[in-house]
Amino acid sequence: QVRLVESGGGLVQAGNSLRLSCAASERTLGTTVMGWFRQSPGREREVVAAITWSTGITWLIDSVKGRFTISRDGTKNTVYLQMDSLKPDDTATYYCAATHSYNPRADAWAFWGQGTQVTVSS
Repeated sequence: QVRLVESGGGLVQAGNSLRLSCAASERTLGTTVMGWFRQSPGREREVVAAITWSTGITWLIDSVKGRFTISRDGTKNTVYLQMDSLKPDDTATYYCAATHSYNPRADAWAFWGQGTQVTVSS
């Protein structure tokens, strides 16, 4: 079982930055891709960004391109989501997830963290 623990959420004003961290207990069980999802009340959980452990290939949704950056540190089994120029629309619970191959659907991801709240005030 891969255990994922997120940290770094909080309350910030629009235009400011936050960095989320996701520490994975291990990188075995064939989980080759790490991702960040978000969900706000009344909305479906959506993938925000993802990255492969081995090659660092990344995916970002259009609404965060140029503002968010995903990265990983293999020595620490940790994935980061740097969020700059935050907007009120970015307000959501952010979840770290792991899977065997990239898929934008949340139900295709095998392992999940508990989530961390990000609130952006206007």
